[in-house]
Amino acid sequence: MTALTVLKFGTPAGAQQVLGAIQDLQKQHLINLHDAAIVSWPEGKKKPKTQQLNNMAAAGALSGAFWGMLFGLIFLVPLFGLAMGAAMGALTGSFADVGIDDNFIKSIRDQVHEGDSALFLMTSGAVVDRVAAALKDYKFDIIATNLSKEQEDKLHEVFAEEV
Repeated sequence: MTALTVLKFGTPAGAQQVLGAIQDLQKQHLINLHDAAIVSWPEGKKKPKTQQLNNMAAAGALSGAFWGMLFGLIFLVPLFGLAMGAAMGALTGSFADVGIDDNFIKSIRDQVHEGDSALFLMTSGAVVDRVAAALKDYKFDIIATNLSKEQEDKLHEVFAEEV
């Protein structure tokens, strides 16, 4: 089963550091990293910077459109007026169809603020005890939702880049 996991850090650079550790774990075959994106919100900035992992050309990697829409829904919705309500409702419904519900989105919005960073991971096949041991020295909070096989297929159908 593929999981969409969000790790939240209390510093703007925390997500980048742990991404390196996750990539090392993948090289050791302790986790399958399908795709990733980083949100970094430096102090004094009104909105966060986002970055999709550039080298994820492998089959199963999601498009920038997926990450862009998800981040827009999480971080920009409070800035939209009521006129955008119906469109945002439809978009939220599309994400719910692939296992990303309102509670998940609200939880991220409520927890990731200026001065923080977050690492969004699409993973599977984690050797949990080894991954946990490798990440024990990093300080982060976990926000996660697990996707069923059907939801994963739907996610790729809706958002995967066309080859």
